[in-house]
Amino acid sequence: MAEHRPPPQQEFAGLQALFINCSLNKDPAQSHTGSLMSAVSGLMQRAGAQVETVYALEHSLPPGIYPDMREHGWQEDAWPDTLWPKVQAADILVIGTPLWLGEESSVCRVIIERLYAMSGELNEKGQSVFYGKVGGAVVTGNEDGVKHVAMTLTFALSHLGYTIPPQADCGWLGEIGPGPSYGDRAEDGSLIGFDNEFTQRNATIMTWNLLHLARLLKGAGGLPNYGNDRRAWEDGERFGFQNPEPPQEESGR
Repeated sequence: MAEHRPPPQQEFAGLQALFINCSLNKDPAQSHTGSLMSAVSGLMQRAGAQVETVYALEHSLPPGIYPDMREHGWQEDAWPDTLWPKVQAADILVIGTPLWLGEESSVCRVIIERLYAMSGELNEKGQSVFYGKVGGAVVTGNEDGVKHVAMTLTFALSHLGYTIPPQADCGWLGEIGPGPSYGDRAEDGSLIGFDNEFTQRNATIMTWNLLHLARLLKGAGGLPNYGNDRRAWEDGERFGFQNPEPPQEESGR
């Protein structure tokens, strides 16, 4: 059997990871999503990356698709001055959300909207400002929907410019219907979900795939910009694109 040794910590020492917890629980200490996210962030931190966690409900984040919603009628908006600089600096973004009626939380949808608000920003290569960064998702709940929500979140991140590695999500589901959540204590004192090997495995693989891909992208200076330089496109460059030949019209009509 092959011996598996962890990469040296200095391999990931230059990476910054941001975790955004989109729980609906007002008290961060009571967030079940936060419990599973901490397993991922803890592993990432032990690997040598710099990790920061943001609890979305602790900030004034109005919904909307503009960089600063104070310019659109809202009195407060923590996005442009507080959260966006953290997102911009992070090589890895992990979004965590609970499930409600099989969908991500309302807070999570606001975070996606605010990320979308920055989709017009470009990096020095003329690419989306999110190019060269990687993203993943953590989902918890006691109803079905982990894969559905992970699909929604990773597609949104990918569409904005994040690179999504293989197995970029993890989650935990309890029994169908109301019941204990991840990290609650069972009658015997054990912690619900902590012994679930499937969750442990996916969380571990997700973490290392995020780290490996982020290191590769950062070491390569991001993605090449041939074909995705939006400034060049605006200047008329078409990178080899040609319209297809139109269908031939049928005769005799």
